Amino acid sequence: MVALLADGGGSLDWSLVSAVNGLAKSLPSALDSALAFMGEYGVPLASVLLLLFAWAWARRGKGAPVAVAGLLWAGLASGLALLLNVPVRAMVQRPRPFVSHPGGLDLLMSHQANGSFASDHATFTMAVAVGLMLVDRRLGRIGIGLAFVEGFLRVFMGVHYPSDVLGGYALGTATVLLLAPVAMAVLTPFTHALTRTALRPLVIAAAGAPLGHAAAAQPQPSGTEEPPHHLAA
Repeated sequence: MVALLADGGGSLDWSLVSAVNGLAKSLPSALDSALAFMGEYGVPLASVLLLLFAWAWARRGKGAPVAVAGLLWAGLASGLALLLNVPVRAMVQRPRPFVSHPGGLDLLMSHQANGSFASDHATFTMAVAVGLMLVDRRLGRIGIGLAFVEGFLRVFMGVHYPSDVLGGYALGTATVLLLAPVAMAVLTPFTHALTRTALRPLVIAAAGAPLGHAAAAQPQPSGTEEPPHHLAA
């Protein structure tokens, strides 16, 4: 399998990248540039923003410490998956399609000729998506949609074979799911502990604070009348 990837992945992989990249020739150059920018920067940034939105939302719900722990793992797992991809690239040493087939593709953005398998962009976006799926399925579906768009754009740009993208999806998914039990066993007590510190707002939004904490922040009634017992407490 490694030898097949190193040789360029076979005729099917090349036929697919050639066909998808060929769509760029029928599109305006400005649109090609915009899609290339989205594939290089836009979609990964959208995945990060989706993760931040999920964190802001999770802080206001019930069971916030557990949900925040899951989102923290999604972020950490995406970074870990990228690190794991370093030895994978070094082992496979697969040339990118524009290197294996010089002049055969319309390269939409200049790119260094480093290893092609697996795709970092696909690995990162899918790891974020699967991590989100473990916390909230609706946001997870959006994340998976972004990962699929990213995978298509990397092939469209001529910088990856489809199997590079599939390999990235597999690496990102496996990293999140296989290590999730251990990660959550560590991160859940950690986020619960944060709720007892000055960093509590990172886990639980102010609006979700317990009644006793919210009431204690209210001004006490004027005069000699004693405040109600639950406020005094």
